[in-house]
Amino acid sequence: MKETLSIKQARKLVLLSQGLPPTKQAGSAIAATLSAIEQLGYIQIDTISVVQRAHHHTLWNRNPRYKASQLDQLLSDKQVFEYWSHAAAYLPMRDYRFSLPRKHALASGKQRHWYKCDKRMLDLVLRRIAKEGPLMARDFEHTGKRIGEWKSKPAKQALEYLFMQGELMVATRVNFHKVYDLTERVLPAGLNTTFPASEEYARFLIAQYLRANGLGQPAEIAYLRTETKPLVTEALADMVSTGELLQVGVAGKPYYALPASLDLLSKPLARSKLKILSPFDNLVIQRQRMKGLFGFDYLIECYVPEPKRRYGYFSLPILWDGKLVARMDCRTDRSDSLLHLQHLALEPGLSGTDAMFLALRKELQPFLQFNDCDAVRVHRTTPASAKPELQKLLNTFTR
Repeated sequence: MKETLSIKQARKLVLLSQGLPPTKQAGSAIAATLSAIEQLGYIQIDTISVVQRAHHHTLWNRNPRYKASQLDQLLSDKQVFEYWSHAAAYLPMRDYRFSLPRKHALASGKQRHWYKCDKRMLDLVLRRIAKEGPLMARDFEHTGKRIGEWKSKPAKQALEYLFMQGELMVATRVNFHKVYDLTERVLPAGLNTTFPASEEYARFLIAQYLRANGLGQPAEIAYLRTETKPLVTEALADMVSTGELLQVGVAGKPYYALPASLDLLSKPLARSKLKILSPFDNLVIQRQRMKGLFGFDYLIECYVPEPKRRYGYFSLPILWDGKLVARMDCRTDRSDSLLHLQHLALEPGLSGTDAMFLALRKELQPFLQFNDCDAVRVHRTTPASAKPELQKLLNTFTR
């Protein structure tokens, strides 16, 4: 190994690459939002809305000037598009051609879609959209009975099938519902749509991941991308041999990094700033990686039966002092403009709780505004002894 980093240095490199906490940004707010998407490579879309949805939450944490309307505008301006990363996501339009390998694999049958192919319904849906223009699933609501595990309609399944194999794209959204159109009518003029060769695709995945994450291992770079790990492993070896990548050791484990990324270690990290993260934030989405680098054993419990939950339905990781120090289960009552802090669980061994609570108080004010709330109610803390101290600090906006 050519380089060795301490855990503290590795965490710093990861956080600076992720844009957390954010620094002052020049230019317009929407330009900062696009820059964040391009830096991260994708923003995961999620439907859970107990607090602001994950895609808005993740971007707001990188761009304090972020507004939800900016994503709609970027989609309308054809600067981002919707497709699949490891999950449903917004991606930079500049990277469109690197979505083609998955689309071609699905279209050719090499990779299986989660819905069965109903050729008659696919043709019907395509003909209607070609003739009538952009349509939503509800425009086909009388087309066939509900079928399948999720009881979705054949037309809705056909829309998703055509979307995943690349014949349709999401042109816009209306009240969070997808509006589909033919791909050729959504793509901007002059966009490079050539199919990337296997080596180019692997190199793209590597460079994109390492720019966004600072450090990476083959399994992390190929995370939930079918049959890409062998390509990635081969390309990593080639890129090390040419000096395009460095091998880096962290706590005895091998990682890869771009040489330019190590220059970030000379930049300051705003350790005093606290950020309340989404469970689907790019920083924490790979749970084993977070456990290895940050010692943070995280599980989102909305999919866990309630009696087995330790922390709560939707606990939000808390970043402070370059570490993940707590998790905060929250729920907004928008009718009452109230944020319920249902459970704040501090990580064992956390020191400096006074400073951490002051940082949390400072961050909760904009977080309340972001969630259209004006007050917070504290229900429970772990340890329980922390609750009086926290309530005292939050007394000016506690209800």
